[in-house]
Amino acid sequence: MNPTTEIPTQKTPGLVNWLGYLTATLLLALPVAVLTVRSGAWQQGLLLYAVACLGAAILLLLACLMMVLPRFAPWRRAIARRALIALPGSLLLLSLLGGGSYPRIHDISTDLEDPPVFTAAEQRRGANSNSLQLDPQTQALQAEAYPELQTLRSRQAFDDMFDRAVQVATGLGWEIYLQDRNAGVIEAVDSTAIMGFKDDIVIRLRTNADGTVVDLRSVSRVGLGDMGANAKRISAFMERLQQG
Repeated sequence: MNPTTEIPTQKTPGLVNWLGYLTATLLLALPVAVLTVRSGAWQQGLLLYAVACLGAAILLLLACLMMVLPRFAPWRRAIARRALIALPGSLLLLSLLGGGSYPRIHDISTDLEDPPVFTAAEQRRGANSNSLQLDPQTQALQAEAYPELQTLRSRQAFDDMFDRAVQVATGLGWEIYLQDRNAGVIEAVDSTAIMGFKDDIVIRLRTNADGTVVDLRSVSRVGLGDMGANAKRISAFMERLQQG
């Protein structure tokens, strides 16, 4: 009877273990960053978010390098598991880098010569929010970046368009806090899906000889740039409004 031969197990290298610790930490940092932004500390939250995404991408590259090195061959499966933990942050980084190039502006309007004016938003935005004063430089950048954003001219009656505008804004999930039919003004706030950034919107309706003229203005409460969010919001609203 042959004696049982015990095969010694190789101890997991410290680098492999630390790869796991760091990837898990950075993965947990992502929801913490989102909660930090939503709590109001948006600058710190965005910094944490960026560091977590960049760190995850670096660790993913490190894991791939380790898997092709002969010295780490016995632990390739363990390294692959740790690489999967770094994948969400890496994908988020790619989405940020591949999201396109946007001008550093946060105030978008369909009428650059006579933009709609907010009446109730100032009281809701807070002292540390971006100014609602018009900036000629911002308007020039918008004209170059978003030439497709234009005033909507409709043959529908004013009251019908006003009701339709309220319906579309509500359908898009905007919180309407002002409806002034006499002035032809609707004001609302919209929040971004993940970070919860709040942007204020004013819809202005006017009558002309052919029907109704509709303009929008969307302004972010914080941040120098909006990653195209305000322009996309205006485009989505105008598209739905014309479908009615």
